[in-house]
Amino acid sequence: MAQPYVGEIRMFAGNFAPAGWAFCDGSLLPISEYETLFQLIGTTYGGDGQQTYAVPDMRGRLPVHMGQGPGIGSNYIIGQTGGSESVTLTNNQIPAHNHLMLVSGTAASASSPQGNSLANATANLYLRDTPSDTMNAASINNTGGSQPHENMMPYLCVSFIISLFGIYPSPT
Repeated sequence: MAQPYVGEIRMFAGNFAPAGWAFCDGSLLPISEYETLFQLIGTTYGGDGQQTYAVPDMRGRLPVHMGQGPGIGSNYIIGQTGGSESVTLTNNQIPAHNHLMLVSGTAASASSPQGNSLANATANLYLRDTPSDTMNAASINNTGGSQPHENMMPYLCVSFIISLFGIYPSPT
């Protein structure tokens, strides 16, 4: 690998972190051993700032550039995390729709609701008595289980590694 900047993060296809690099797995590092990297990132990603600090934890995360871009409402701050691997939709997120109850204006011609539709009653439609039947539950009941669903884009797993040593980056 070319001489990296201290704190540079790279994707790596190996299952190990090369010498001078650490996995971006949220590990705590001793400040006394990796002081230069601590000077750059401090406790942005964790640690007590006295003895330890943490490297970024990229496991299960997608990198997002800091700042606010055109059409993006959020101002992303370095070290900020967010998102969710699963979501449960609310009523406000379900497309507007309806559940029509089909009826006919034609005069009624059957006495049983089984396999028939509501029609124009030829006599009184209501009965002063205890109901003896129910409508098909699928016609009137709520549906759905309010269970979360996966919210992940297609992915390919690689290692993210951070340089512990190298060229000290100049801000100019």
